[in-house]
Amino acid sequence: MDSQRQDPPFGSSLPGQTPPGPLAKIIAFLLSAAFLTLAFMFSLVALAVVAVLGIGLGGWLWWKTRALRKQMRAAEASLRSGNTTTTATGSNTIIEGEFVRETSASERLLR
Repeated sequence: MDSQRQDPPFGSSLPGQTPPGPLAKIIAFLLSAAFLTLAFMFSLVALAVVAVLGIGLGGWLWWKTRALRKQMRAAEASLRSGNTTTTATGSNTIIEGEFVRETSASERLLR
């Protein structure tokens, strides 16, 4: 084991290699800029696709729930006009409360 050996710092050339010249640095910069530009363009296209899909899904959901919205408007209008006939069976009066069911001893034994 060589305890004196140190790894070269980031960006420096390895031993035995020549450092990159100015032309290599310019080419690396241009390729990096082109890659970043393409990545940015791809992200914009992906964002546009997601936005179009979201708008399409929202429009589909709006279209599918239009009958429900129409029924809700009709029910609200009938309640405002005092017309209490609804499609539900029974009366429209709701009574809240608690109850206790009392059973006789003979009914308890049968269960």
